[in-house]
Amino acid sequence: MMKKKRTYKPYHYLIIIFLGGLSVVILYPLVWMLMTSFKTNVDIRTNRAKFFPTEWTLEGYRTAFEKAPIANWFINSILITVIITLAVIVTSTLMGYVFAKYEFRFKRTLFVLLLATMMVPPQVTMIPRYLMIQKLHLFDTRGALIVPALVSAFSVYLAKQFIADIPDSLCEAAKIDGAGPFQIYWKVILPNIRPAIGSIGIFTAMASWNDYLNPLLMLNSIDKMTLPLGLIYFNSDRTSDLSATMAAAAMMMMPMIVIFILFQKQFIKGMTMSGIK
Repeated sequence: MMKKKRTYKPYHYLIIIFLGGLSVVILYPLVWMLMTSFKTNVDIRTNRAKFFPTEWTLEGYRTAFEKAPIANWFINSILITVIITLAVIVTSTLMGYVFAKYEFRFKRTLFVLLLATMMVPPQVTMIPRYLMIQKLHLFDTRGALIVPALVSAFSVYLAKQFIADIPDSLCEAAKIDGAGPFQIYWKVILPNIRPAIGSIGIFTAMASWNDYLNPLLMLNSIDKMTLPLGLIYFNSDRTSDLSATMAAAAMMMMPMIVIFILFQKQFIKGMTMSGIK
């Protein structure tokens, strides 16, 4: 059967032009940053209006690694992001499973209280969180960033909405076959909420990777910094190398772009299905 040729109306072209222009506005600073990272400092100062480098060079990247422990910052950011993302996926899917498929006293009240925490600005809990980290003797350690981020109210809510749509008959059939609660969670629930897991993973990884405020409050040692916090190092009096600064910023941006490209189908599917719900 031949496919019907799609016809575009005039307003379709207007939408395409608008979205294309908006994409250029959003992408221009990122591409400019990437181009600047391949310029020399002399080129940056003498040809400010020029978009592409006069001479392509990796000097900025070499300087970034020579003047700062950027490799340590990379390792810290990756380790913290991976641990937090995996922990949030586990805690949110487990809590979502309990809230969606089990009945217990004060279930509705507890869920409402959980959702209410989403309305509290993070600045309000900043000082209590700092004092708790001090009392736990976690200040200036990776644990200071990991422990407070192990549970996400939004992720629990998203997981619960997906799990609630899984037919109870599947869980009942698994029980008849002798499956326990954890087996049902592992073999029935998780395979059916992959879009939600993808969305939770991407949101959590992006938030953790780009987090600047929490490392600023909880970390003090240079070698324990994460990449967002480490970028301050390049704007300090120790170095005013704009090429190295842009190189460090480009290296910070690339992992999230790669993750989004790899998991964009799960992300878009998860957001579309959550919107339908």
